Amino acid sequence: MTWLITGGAGYIGAHVVRSMTLAGERTVVLDDLSTGIADRLPGEVPLVRGSVADGELVQRVIAGHGVSGVVHLAGKKQVGESVEQPLRYYRENVAGLTALLDAVVAGGVRDFLFSSSAAVYGNPVVGDGRITEETPAEPINPYGETKLVGEWLVRAAGRAHGLATACLRYFNVAGAASPELSDTGVFNIVPMYFDRISRGEAPRIFGADYPTPDGTCVRDYIHVADLADAHLAVARSLRARGAGDLTVNIGRGEGVSVRELAAVVAEVTGDTAAPVVEGRRPGDAPAAVASLDRITSELGWTASRGVREMVESAWDGWRLRHPATAVG
Repeated sequence: MTWLITGGAGYIGAHVVRSMTLAGERTVVLDDLSTGIADRLPGEVPLVRGSVADGELVQRVIAGHGVSGVVHLAGKKQVGESVEQPLRYYRENVAGLTALLDAVVAGGVRDFLFSSSAAVYGNPVVGDGRITEETPAEPINPYGETKLVGEWLVRAAGRAHGLATACLRYFNVAGAASPELSDTGVFNIVPMYFDRISRGEAPRIFGADYPTPDGTCVRDYIHVADLADAHLAVARSLRARGAGDLTVNIGRGEGVSVRELAAVVAEVTGDTAAPVVEGRRPGDAPAAVASLDRITSELGWTASRGVREMVESAWDGWRLRHPATAVG
C-alpha cells in the first residue's frame, strides 16, 4: 500500500512523511512547493511537483505509484490572509479538495485522511474550556469555514463512494522532530516570539484581562512530531476499518496560558525582556483546550511530548535558519 501525502514538503507534511516512512509505510508526495521545501523529504520518497487541483496529474500519480490511501495536508492556512483573500481560500481549500476527491474516486482510492483544524469551532462557549468533537462548529473566519466545508465534502464523498475517511482537528502546533524540519514561517506564536527576540524586541501578549488564572488566553499546544504520529495511527485505523468516518481532536488536552508559554520561551532562549502587554485581538477566545476522549478510547493514542520540548526543538530549528541570533 502506498500513501499519497499532499503538501508533504511543508512543515507538518514533512513530519507526517517522516513518521509514516519510519514506520514502514510507503509514501509519495504531491506538493506545489509554494511553501514546501523539497529538501525536507527523505531521498527515497518520490516528490511530484504539482497542484491537487490538477485532476489528471493526481490520477497519474495514483495509478503510477499504486496509491490506495491519501493524507491531504495541502492548502492555505493563515487566518488573517483568509479574511483578506476569501476567494483564494475557497478556491484552493474547497475547489482544490473537490478536484482531489474526484481523482481519488476515479482512481479507486479507499482511504482518505483530511487535515482539518480546531478553527472549525470558532469561539465556542464551553463550561470548562474543553472542546469535544460534539461542540458546535461555528467558524468565525474564512479559513475555518473552508476547513468545515472540507469536512462536509470528505464525509459526503465517503458515504457516496464507500471510502474510509477521517478528519483531524488540530489545535496549536509547535516544535520540530529535527532542526531541518522546523517551521520556516512566522505566523504561529512560538516563531513569532523567536522573531521578536532575535530583533531585540520584547515578545507581545495580546490581552491580559481574560477570565483565566493569569488573565491571558489559554491554549492547547501539541508537538508536531506527536501530531505526525497521530496521523500514522489514524491512517492505519482507516485501513483496518474499511468504511465510515472518524472525526477527532488532536492536542495534548492540557491548557497553557500565553504568559506561561512566554516564560518557557524566556527560559529556553535566555531572553530577559519582559513581554509587552497589548490590547486584545478580535476573535480570540479566553480558553480553547481539546478533549481527547474520542481518540484515546478509539485508537489508544496520546501525545508524549511537553511544552518545553516543543520550545527547545523549535529554538534549535530557528537558530539553524537564523545563525546570527544573539540570545540563547
